[in-house]
Amino acid sequence: MNEMSLLNSLTMSSREIAELCGKRHDNVMRDIRLMLIDLHGVDGVLKFEDTQINQQNDQRYPIFRLPKRETLILVSGYSVVMRARIIDRWQELEVRAAQPVVNLDDPAFLRGALLQYTERVIALEQKVAEQAPAVEFARAIRDTSDAISIGQMSAVLGIGRNRFFARLRADHILMADNLPYQIYKDRGYFRVIESVWIDDAKEPHPTFKTLVTGRGQVFLQRKYGAEAA
Repeated sequence: MNEMSLLNSLTMSSREIAELCGKRHDNVMRDIRLMLIDLHGVDGVLKFEDTQINQQNDQRYPIFRLPKRETLILVSGYSVVMRARIIDRWQELEVRAAQPVVNLDDPAFLRGALLQYTERVIALEQKVAEQAPAVEFARAIRDTSDAISIGQMSAVLGIGRNRFFARLRADHILMADNLPYQIYKDRGYFRVIESVWIDDAKEPHPTFKTLVTGRGQVFLQRKYGAEAA
């Protein structure tokens, strides 16, 4: 049953109307009967009639079940407070009816729920994968408050940037692509940050930036400081 048919099938009993409005049920029944005769004629009253079973003594009592239109017409002659209670109750019923019905015994429902869950998981995993480079870059930046670039390190030492890079490659501290050898990364002298940029064709291109940690700055200062002086 779709959402519209669920909403259309909602009714409010005369007993519930009486309780919400603080009126006697027999008086509400009288008001409803008169209203229905005016709206639908004497024969039209029958389709709104129902019975309610008293759970304590199993006796049956006549009631009316009204859809939203007839309910609101009925209370239009009541006080503002009574109308507000009925309107609030209808909103509650409609919100509840719009929510999916959970039936754990229905295999079709379980398959649909599993499919929706799987789709949400896949979408979430894809989003995490797309954001991973940016997250990793941000995390690396956060963790490198004491780190500086090799270019900044060359300025600290007073050595030209290109000359400093060439010297680091010649001393086998940096590789040909200006990334540090693993041994120096393991010693905590350098930290490499990977990021990704997307070109116009939506193709990802990883880029790498080498930072000199505080420990690495001490190492490079000791190794090249005297030379720079």
